[in-house]
Amino acid sequence: MEYIYEQASAVIDELLTSATTLRPGDIVVIGCSTSEVGGYLIGSHSSEDIAKHIMDAVLPKLKERQLYLAVQCCEHLNRSMVVERACMERYDLTQVWVRPQLHAGGAFAMQAVTRFEDPVIVEDIRMRASAGIDIGGTFIGMHMHPVVVPIHSKNKHIGQANVTMARTRPKYVGGPRAVYDEMPGTPHS
Repeated sequence: MEYIYEQASAVIDELLTSATTLRPGDIVVIGCSTSEVGGYLIGSHSSEDIAKHIMDAVLPKLKERQLYLAVQCCEHLNRSMVVERACMERYDLTQVWVRPQLHAGGAFAMQAVTRFEDPVIVEDIRMRASAGIDIGGTFIGMHMHPVVVPIHSKNKHIGQANVTMARTRPKYVGGPRAVYDEMPGTPHS
């Protein structure tokens, strides 16, 4: 489990270093299959212990940066999200009534309910995430606002699960006369 914690810690550090435009109050979405982390098929071997170690690695670092964590539930809960009530209120999100379980929501969503200060479940986050981590092929892209830019990371696994990360940038607008400022840390992404 210590190795899973170390891998998750390296992944969140890389995301926070790569997503240079994140500001306090932004949303970071994480979808996590603890089954995939453990080397099993998604949804087949949910693990509260794996979820705890990953949450131990990511939540303090996001809180330190004053970022909201949105945790994606599995498809059995229509990929609803666990967020802090303050996030729901700030972004005018719609609360739904459900409690994540191991095989309906998932272990990582259960961990969010346990660890957040004032957790609520919302229907979705209306494509408001500014960055995200997908652990085990959970498909988080629907929660990110356009334009999604992949982060080509050095850290590609947590346990046995593939990890992909992304950040967002504003859309380019204009025509042949438009000029674009460089975004910090991102050459023409």
